[in-house]
Amino acid sequence: MSSAMCLTIVLLVLTNFKSQVMAAPASTPIPDYVLTYAPVVWLQSQDPYLPSDIGAQLLHTKPEVNYAPVQGAPSPLTLDNLDSLNALGNTSVYLTSQDDINMNPSWLNGVAPDASGKTNGAVSCVIVVNDKGGGNVDAFYFYFYAYNQGNYVDFLFVHQELGDHVGDWEHNMIRFSNGKPTAVWFSQHSNGEAFTWDAVEKRGNRVVAYSAKGSHATYAIQGTHDHTIPNLNLPKGILNDQTDQGKLWDPILSAYSYQYTSAKTFAPYGNYPTAYLNYGGQWGDQQYKDSDSRQKSIVGQHKYVSGPNGPIFKQLDRKDVCPDNGNACIIRPFLVP
Repeated sequence: MSSAMCLTIVLLVLTNFKSQVMAAPASTPIPDYVLTYAPVVWLQSQDPYLPSDIGAQLLHTKPEVNYAPVQGAPSPLTLDNLDSLNALGNTSVYLTSQDDINMNPSWLNGVAPDASGKTNGAVSCVIVVNDKGGGNVDAFYFYFYAYNQGNYVDFLFVHQELGDHVGDWEHNMIRFSNGKPTAVWFSQHSNGEAFTWDAVEKRGNRVVAYSAKGSHATYAIQGTHDHTIPNLNLPKGILNDQTDQGKLWDPILSAYSYQYTSAKTFAPYGNYPTAYLNYGGQWGDQQYKDSDSRQKSIVGQHKYVSGPNGPIFKQLDRKDVCPDNGNACIIRPFLVP
């Protein structure tokens, strides 16, 4: 056996051991207020790509690095062993569709919520609770979709869809102080928006979020949302998201939930898998090469881009309501597009 193979085996054993250690249950029950004020989400009425089962994504993809299969990957891949890929490529691993995306395989379409708002047979939400001490708690609500359909650019003689990718993670974050919500973050593309709790729309006690058609960017109001320039949302522009009141989704009815510990590990609030949360790779295909017949581009912008990374990369221990990404953190006291 070569020294390289021995090293790979050791790394895999250590990764699996780490996953087992991190599977220790949460030290306290999930706080009631995390569920009492949790978001409900209006899905856009014409969106064909609905919330999807997180684990099912692994049934329809294969791990690749630089467009080649990962050697030594566990088979089958599951939510309980996904982080073993960290020793086989880490952030360079892409969960690549086994099907030609241009054929629009049915698994990309996800599951429509029933009358109660539940995605039956599909766990499409992950709740992560970070108790920062002193009565300050951040609760993250992550939403998973099998596919992200980008927006069309309509400008002069240009009409091209840009930004499609396999796999899609979006989220809201509610900041609590002594059990009371104070502010809400809405993730949108490379940034997002924050609002005071008093400003946001509510359904009973629960904040209302709007999922944009195809892109699933989360907004605080329905309508047209320009996102051409990050951190500047105008009523209309070159790149527009559309939201409305299609089907109402209640993500917490089918969710995994975790305590994010001071050791930066995930402690489940139930009998839930944890290894997938530590996966360092991407949840979709690598951006198709320019030589790929499916790829289209305009001024360096592509129709098919790489899939996203997972919740662990979303600054779960952030200082401000907004992530620290170089943009000003503006917590608006009134609703805007």
